[in-house]
Amino acid sequence: MKSRLRVLRAERGWTQEQLAGEIGVSRQAINAIEAERHDPSLDLAYRIAVAFDQPVEQIFPNPHQRRISE
Repeated sequence: MKSRLRVLRAERGWTQEQLAGEIGVSRQAINAIEAERHDPSLDLAYRIAVAFDQPVEQIFPNPHQRRISE
């Protein structure tokens, strides 16, 4: 799953370890999400969104969202 996690983390100056501690997961879990080897659970996606004070959709774009043509 594509995400903006790495960019947002870098903008905050956070290491993977710091973000992991903030949301209660391992550094390896953050690495796997950033490398697109693992999709976060809904609960984890919401915890990440809270940590960055952004809607989930801003961090994890919906690949299934329909586009409405005008």
